[in-house]
Amino acid sequence: MSKSGRPREFNKPAVLDAAMETFWLKGYEACSTEDLCNSTGLGRGSLYNAFGSKHELYEQTLHRYHEHWIQEQTAMLERPGPVKERLRNLLEWAVERDFEDTSKGCLLINATMERGRIDATVESVSSRHVERLENILFKMMEEGIQSGEIDSDRSALDLARTFVCSYYGLRTINATTRNRSMAEQMVEGTMANIK
Repeated sequence: MSKSGRPREFNKPAVLDAAMETFWLKGYEACSTEDLCNSTGLGRGSLYNAFGSKHELYEQTLHRYHEHWIQEQTAMLERPGPVKERLRNLLEWAVERDFEDTSKGCLLINATMERGRIDATVESVSSRHVERLENILFKMMEEGIQSGEIDSDRSALDLARTFVCSYYGLRTINATTRNRSMAEQMVEGTMANIK
C-alpha cells in the first residue's frame, strides 16, 4: 500500500481529550459529528473508523474522565494527615474546581443529569465512580473512628455514604446555582456533621 493509502495516524489520548472537552461543553445530544471533527481535527471517516460511533467515542471519554479524576481524588484522600483535614480538602477542592472561570462542572454529573436514566454506559461509569469514592471514604471513616479523631455512634459505612451524598449534593448545587457563599456554607455544614 502506498504511503498516501495508509490511514492517518493520530494521538488517541489527545483526540479523546479534545472530544471530552466538546461533550463536556455541549452535552451529548447537542454535540454533532461536525463539532467532534472540528475539535479533534479528524475527518468524519477517520473518526468513525477509529471509534465506531459517536456513542462509542462518548463512552471512551467518560471512562477516561472517570479514571483520571478518581485517581486524583484518591491521591488527595490518601495523603498523610488528619482524616477530617483530608475530607475538608476534598470539599474545598470541589468548590475551587466548580467556581473556576472555565468551569463546566463535573462531566459525570452533567452526563448523569442529561442521560443517566436512558444510557446504561453513563449509569455504569457514574456508579463505578461513586462506589470507588465511597470505598475510599469508608476506609477513612474507619481510620478516623479507630484513631479517636471521629467520635460517632454511626458506622463507618453510614458516615461514608452520608459524606458521598453531601459531596455530590454540593457539586450538583454548584453547577445549578453558581452560589459560592452557599457552597462554602455546605462545606462547613458537612464537616460539622462529622464529630
